[in-house]
Amino acid sequence: MRRFRHLTGQHRTVASNRRLGLLLAFNAGAVNAGGFLVVRLYTSHMTGFVSLLADNLILGNMVLVLSAVGALLAFVSGAALTAILVNWARQHRLHSSYALPLLIVALLMLVFGLVGAVTLNWRTPFAVPVTVLLLSFIMGLQNATVTKMSSAQIRTTHMTGIITDLGIELGKMLYWNSSASPPDQQVRANRQRLRLFSGLLAMFLVGGIAGAAGFKHVGFVFVVPLALVLFALALPPLWIDRARLRPSSHRTPAAGQNPPPAP
Repeated sequence: MRRFRHLTGQHRTVASNRRLGLLLAFNAGAVNAGGFLVVRLYTSHMTGFVSLLADNLILGNMVLVLSAVGALLAFVSGAALTAILVNWARQHRLHSSYALPLLIVALLMLVFGLVGAVTLNWRTPFAVPVTVLLLSFIMGLQNATVTKMSSAQIRTTHMTGIITDLGIELGKMLYWNSSASPPDQQVRANRQRLRLFSGLLAMFLVGGIAGAAGFKHVGFVFVVPLALVLFALALPPLWIDRARLRPSSHRTPAAGQNPPPAP
């Protein structure tokens, strides 16, 4: 319980950010790859949706334009909700500033896993099933949560930036420093960042393999264990904050008792 609390608690460390980032990279890879088998779209891939929007504006295919707009708005809405929750929790000095959005991610994944087969064909005004919007919203929530908790050092729902940073560190590691160069001017790789980016990429890949296999052989219910893991991560800080999150009761002071002082 204590370890889970440190993973999602308000006070962050490099180690807790790395561990939670690796877990969420696995989750994103599983949802992204598994979701593709269901809806034929990578719902964390906003670069692709922006390109889809641009291409089909020129081609005049308004159905695909609406599809791209819907996914983009869902992702942005998820990220915006994370910002609202995190800042609200910080202003109220809660331990669960990062646990709150993860709890919503877990709830939505649970809904997707249990009733996804039913909601898959529900159409929306954006010409895509509600499942596409739901998965994009989930990815926006998760990516914004990791971004804020790590001060924009970690991303988990897409690998372009991770692979770019990995390539930069590899280039530094392979760089040949002249023996005449002063030590403070020599190029050195940041091996801690190298391990982090390699781990995130590996976990996203492993999660993708697991998600594709799970959706292929088990179906939507494969998401349920992933959701339960996120529940386990989110609950410890929420449990600490339970008194503050509980609605306060306004009781009239008994006769002879002074009312509590105003804050």
